Amino acid sequence: MAEIQPLRGWRYNATLSQNIDDYVSPLFDVVSARQREALYRNPLNSIHLSVPRGEDAAGEALRRLQEWQQAGVLRQDELPGIYAYYQYFRLPGSAREYCRKGFMCHIRAYDWAEDVVLRHENTLPAAVNDRAELLARTEFQTSATHGLYRDDDFELERYLDEAILTPLYQTEEDYQGARDVLAVIQDAAVIKRFQQVLAARQVILADGHHRYEGSLAYRQARQAAEPAATGQEGWNFHLMYLTNSSADDLRILPTHRLLLELPKGLSNEELLTRLETYFLVMPKEDPYDLPELIAGKPWAFGLYLGEGQAYKLRLRPEVHAQLDWDTTTEVKALDLTVLHFFVLEKVLGIVGPDAQRQWPGVAYVRNFPECLQRVDHGEARAAFITSEVTMDEVERVCHSGAVMPPKSTFFYPKTIGGFLFSSIRADETQHPFMREFMG
Repeated sequence: MAEIQPLRGWRYNATLSQNIDDYVSPLFDVVSARQREALYRNPLNSIHLSVPRGEDAAGEALRRLQEWQQAGVLRQDELPGIYAYYQYFRLPGSAREYCRKGFMCHIRAYDWAEDVVLRHENTLPAAVNDRAELLARTEFQTSATHGLYRDDDFELERYLDEAILTPLYQTEEDYQGARDVLAVIQDAAVIKRFQQVLAARQVILADGHHRYEGSLAYRQARQAAEPAATGQEGWNFHLMYLTNSSADDLRILPTHRLLLELPKGLSNEELLTRLETYFLVMPKEDPYDLPELIAGKPWAFGLYLGEGQAYKLRLRPEVHAQLDWDTTTEVKALDLTVLHFFVLEKVLGIVGPDAQRQWPGVAYVRNFPECLQRVDHGEARAAFITSEVTMDEVERVCHSGAVMPPKSTFFYPKTIGGFLFSSIRADETQHPFMREFMG
């Protein structure tokens, strides 16, 4: 189903690549204001292309890109390839080192209705428009979105393992503590085998919905302007990092809900009383035990109200039938759907998914201790602690054709910007070396 193509990657030159940590950056939607300001101080950091500044930010990115290409800061590989990308990481509190194995390539930018690339969350139009404008001006992609394919036979991993033995470069440690390693496969027969394997697969978009939809919007605009296009022009494709969802190195971390405010006049006592209509509310002594107390238990949450007030919440099974949102059974079964419906809608009166997405009273926080600290410091009224979504749940929701509540998944670690760049200019796929890989 999924058509993939090799690419002639753009990369920092050999001298700069020796210190690649100085030039990579977090993705545009996770980089903090403090991180941005620190990265901007390096005139060659990839942040200048991925999150450009100025009144005409996209124009500034194009100017800088052209300058870097002409000066040899960025150089393009002579041969097309598929780029092996490994991320070595540890989870907090664990000594085990994981290795997420994957590869970067071009994938055709499929419309959602084609049912080849599947999504699991909605996007914000402003962020999509921002990415589409930047892509239209530069025709350059600074970071790969993350897609998942399933292959229980792990056929492609042996080629990746062989390639990674001779890396192009690697980070010492990126901003999230992972070690990133890049290698390239340029054997035409192997590349064609990658294409054959993916041609029989759907792809679930794990991370990068806004960047992917930006590519869709740009492709649609170009198609409308060029009705005689062949379908093989570079703007038909999108840079993606593909990993095997059958592997045990795929990690999804929980994202907790921090209530910055409660409806006017609602006390903690009244909040608990309202919650008891739908949940078993069990006081607990140590708030730091909450993640362990809810782990593996469906429709269970932790609640922290400050000053040591911690509770375990468990939905009363008989009330689940009240969940009447117009969505699939697979979405209704999710912990986070239960939380958003019974807490945000029924208890707090924020009615419906659209209103909840726009409500400024909720923050999404991945760091559990930060949740407790912000409540204790008076920055929030309550913290609802959640468990992680499983890969099985992600797949079931995607195949049901529905989407999850906002901020349901946090695939860890994130890919990084500036590790490999991709051009989608028309002449990129008209290069003689590319012809044998075209469908």
